[in-house]
Amino acid sequence: MSEQLNTQDLQDMSDTDVEEEVSTIERCLTFESGELVLYISTNYVIEIINNHTITTLPLMPSYIKGIINLRGQILPVVDIQQLMGKYDPDAPEKTCIIVLDIDSVSLGIIVDSVRQVIDIDLKNVRPIPLKRQQKLLNGMVTMEDGSVFMSIDCQALSTPQ
Repeated sequence: MSEQLNTQDLQDMSDTDVEEEVSTIERCLTFESGELVLYISTNYVIEIINNHTITTLPLMPSYIKGIINLRGQILPVVDIQQLMGKYDPDAPEKTCIIVLDIDSVSLGIIVDSVRQVIDIDLKNVRPIPLKRQQKLLNGMVTMEDGSVFMSIDCQALSTPQ
């Protein structure tokens, strides 16, 4: 009888290991902003919109570009390049907005372009060197082709700076 329990215990532990293995893979949207390739979990992404009119507001921090009216919902729009201190005033106008929902807070982020949705193994995400200099990034992953993708810290994005 004790052998059956031990065998069952081993089977349960094996099943748990498989579940943990599966849970480290996350679907992520990749996009470009400035010279960086960034990613964010698709769990936060509501939609991607192009050529939407942004209404500017007075007395806002420079990284908040204004608000948009998306089907009756008013959303703030953040320029993540400017928030990270990498704003290039000579860059062409950005027209792509990724609409996010972070802990029931909806907002849009302006990006240069959206790439694709990929699976990222969270076990491969490493800390960013000199993190204290990064306001918005919380990890990086090196892809098989050698390219490096940076992770957006959604909690930092949804809280006032």
